[in-house]
Amino acid sequence: MFERNIIKQLRIWAGGLNRKPLVLRGARQVGKTTLINEFSKDFDTYLYLNLEISQAKELFETEKGIEEILSGIYLYCNKPKTNNKTLLFIDEIQNSTKAIMQLRYFYEQIPELYVIAAGSLLESLIDTHISFPVGRVEYMAIRPCTFDEFLGAMGETEIKKAVVELSVPEVIHNKISDLFNTYTLIGGMPEVVSFYSKYKDLVAINNIYESLLFGYKEDVEKYARNQTMAHAIRYILDEGWSFAAQRITIGSFAGSSYKAREMGEAFRTLEKAMLLELTYPTTNYMLPLVTNHKRKPKLFWLDTGLVNYSANIQREIFGTKDITDIWRGLIAEQIVAQELLAANTKLSNKRIFWVRDKKGADSEIDFIIQYENMLIPLEVKSGHNSKLKSLHIFMENTNHSTAIRIWNNPFSIDKVKTQSGKEFNLYNVPFYYAGNINKILKTHL
Repeated sequence: MFERNIIKQLRIWAGGLNRKPLVLRGARQVGKTTLINEFSKDFDTYLYLNLEISQAKELFETEKGIEEILSGIYLYCNKPKTNNKTLLFIDEIQNSTKAIMQLRYFYEQIPELYVIAAGSLLESLIDTHISFPVGRVEYMAIRPCTFDEFLGAMGETEIKKAVVELSVPEVIHNKISDLFNTYTLIGGMPEVVSFYSKYKDLVAINNIYESLLFGYKEDVEKYARNQTMAHAIRYILDEGWSFAAQRITIGSFAGSSYKAREMGEAFRTLEKAMLLELTYPTTNYMLPLVTNHKRKPKLFWLDTGLVNYSANIQREIFGTKDITDIWRGLIAEQIVAQELLAANTKLSNKRIFWVRDKKGADSEIDFIIQYENMLIPLEVKSGHNSKLKSLHIFMENTNHSTAIRIWNNPFSIDKVKTQSGKEFNLYNVPFYYAGNINKILKTHL
């Protein structure tokens, strides 16, 4: 087990004055169970239930009160009931709607108990008339490993510290860039990161990717409401990886015969499973940040390593010095998107890009970030500043003077002028800082 950043957030949750049962969300195999097993070391007593096991599920299939249910849980886990600091982890909670309903009673009647629940595709697998108790639970998202977590797993503790503190000396820029390129190649799935950190075997990790993909496809029957939907989901999981970071058309996606309604439902289901995200554009230059769902979205996948394996582009990335040169720059955009999403644990965290609201215009910016009262453009591109045409158009029309370019070179700040003479600051940020954009803005603005 290597250190995950979310442990800090879990400790903040545990120390909260009005702590509620925590529902941990994330795709299968992003490390939810391993994470909580590690977090349990902060407690005197750890009660673990997996509701895929019928005997564990039966603990909640009763009309008994919450105190009696808890007594049964202690006995099931073979733990003495004490007044010590106790964590209850209910894994795969989607298998029992009664367990979901009981979360409110843990909160109301046993507030001293620390309760965490987790499960896969919770919104779709439980009865539509049952939902998590409003106002009685809180949520946290767990994503694949970030670059600094990868560095920790690799034993590069001092480099990790330098990256997090934005203090990388230029003389080791190339070394850290090479590490980031390796991270881009293998991705952030915890099992992959753990295996690679031990064995450094790029061939053998393909077996892990294959196992992960097979597991996601096996879950299709649980996700789908009918056979048509099951087939559409399978089609996306078979063909969709090659469209990472690209704008897509929902109807007839990837040359399929599925209509927009059928494919849209399949995409929404996979979004709930947190395997992918359809990212929609904004046409605004200033707040409010409103997305336009009539425009074509971009497709971002859960993990870049899975994209590389499924799209068969691993060889292209291996040994590269600049990932913006690979696959028309799309894999660079996918990994930056992955780092941006993992920057916080909010379920509401979404990626947004920008397009120009003008007929016939093809101007586009890779990402828009809201920072305080500003919409800040972020491009993932190398090259001369004058070639960032879309960025110039955006900066001409916005109400601030800050833009960001993610690239393969060391950190720098350029003074740039638009065609009309407006001056703005272009922050040139190396890929290995992509997960720390807010810290960069806070430092310099």
